[in-house]
Amino acid sequence: MKEFDYVIIGGGCAGLSLAYELEINNRLNDKTLAIIENRKDYKRDKTWSFWKVFDHNFHDCVIKSWNNFTINTSESSYELTNKKFPYQSIDSGKFYNKINSKLSTNSNVSFYNNLNEIKSENSIIFNSVFEKRLDKSNLWQHFQGIEIETPMKIFDEEIINLMDFNCDQKNDVHFFYTLPFSKNKALVETTWLSDLEDQSLMDYDLQLENYIKNNLGIKNYKINFTEKGAIPLFHPSLRNDNKVINIGSAGGMTRLSTGYTFLNIQEHSKYIVKNIDKIDKVKTFNIGKKYQFLDKVFLRVLEKHPEKMPKIFFNMFKTSSNTIIKFLSNKSNLIEDMNIISKMPKLIFFKALFN
Repeated sequence: MKEFDYVIIGGGCAGLSLAYELEINNRLNDKTLAIIENRKDYKRDKTWSFWKVFDHNFHDCVIKSWNNFTINTSESSYELTNKKFPYQSIDSGKFYNKINSKLSTNSNVSFYNNLNEIKSENSIIFNSVFEKRLDKSNLWQHFQGIEIETPMKIFDEEIINLMDFNCDQKNDVHFFYTLPFSKNKALVETTWLSDLEDQSLMDYDLQLENYIKNNLGIKNYKINFTEKGAIPLFHPSLRNDNKVINIGSAGGMTRLSTGYTFLNIQEHSKYIVKNIDKIDKVKTFNIGKKYQFLDKVFLRVLEKHPEKMPKIFFNMFKTSSNTIIKFLSNKSNLIEDMNIISKMPKLIFFKALFN
């Protein structure tokens, strides 16, 4: 069996982002890399969206960018505009093709289906895979989205509906999300913040059908693409040592209050490549201790008071667009943090703080 300098377990967003960063920075000219991935074909399976608060490598994979967004409850609607930090969506199919095409030109990079097919005793291993089944009773962000296409040009392609809480909450937290890619094409997604034990929340097809018909007023459409997923809103305990570095969601790159992960992965990949020669000696990268603390308090409130969350989210966005975007993207300063915190209901957050 062949031995490799680096091994990446999991050839998804985190694994491929790291491999690409190593390749474009010439770190694989004299080093070998094995990527462990069991899928046979790469095709579009996800849409990664985020506010572009810093530059990244995948502008040619962006489906569309927006500068305007709304958040709705059953009682109110609020619109924000931001020219500085556009909201972007990445087509995973284009992302996979871009990276795999680049990696295929380097004979030092190989793909394998199983870790047992190679020797890895002396390799530096980057792991993006949760090794055990995660607890379904914990809090998750679970969702299903469909890209729909209509015969008529009915969407305003310049504005996204980031969160629409005007739907049945079922004693949890539920919202819809609409990204118009063109005047007749949009991604519509149903999203829940709950545990994974209540099967009554998972009739996603019916939820989407009813929302598109009753809320969006669309009767005639075809479905081009479907995506489904579940993001753990907790950090599972995984072993970090000198030979195994966890990346992606397994490495704590998911912002627990939002599920945003893509740009955190890009930052982590750059950090690893910059420090690759001393990766066993540098401190573990994280998205910020203050955000971990604030998210923990926020999620305690969410679990205890799901009925209050539509209004809490709505009020959060009634700050300046720069403030809320930077806060949700881990780039806010103390004044901006305090501005967000001031919008929260004081008593229940105070109780959650000392729970």
